[in-house]
Amino acid sequence: MPNDRKEWAHRLPEFLVEAETLLVKTEECLSHLQLISNDKDAIDCMLSTLLKLANKADVLALAAVSEFSRHIHGLLSHAQNHMDLHDQALSALKDCLTLIAWQLELIDQKTGQLSLDDSEQTSLIEAFAFQVGQSQFQPPANSKPFTLVSFAGRQA
Repeated sequence: MPNDRKEWAHRLPEFLVEAETLLVKTEECLSHLQLISNDKDAIDCMLSTLLKLANKADVLALAAVSEFSRHIHGLLSHAQNHMDLHDQALSALKDCLTLIAWQLELIDQKTGQLSLDDSEQTSLIEAFAFQVGQSQFQPPANSKPFTLVSFAGRQA
């Protein structure tokens, strides 16, 4: 989290607007990929947008959003060079993007906490990895494991 809570609380609404804009862009890229599978420009746009979202989330120390975006980015980046993005892969990608949108909705405006466990992120990443032929996917070297705050942990 940035240096103080006031600064963070001031910057969060701006981040949420930017993040929503970025998610709309990922949806546009996804729609394009559903029409023209493996369109390099659409994939590059999706990769760039996911990376921007991850970097903006990092600034506010929103690790859950940042790390999930980076995991999706890593899978998609590897997949584009090795296989076609078939309907099931695109559906799994859409599910991941939907979860990011939900995460943004559920960020506590005062604390920045996300009161979810990481099981849904993990299962969606595994499903996307499976669909793009990466059942043994390893996250990027600079990526951290998921660090979502559980509801029980938040109550403590």
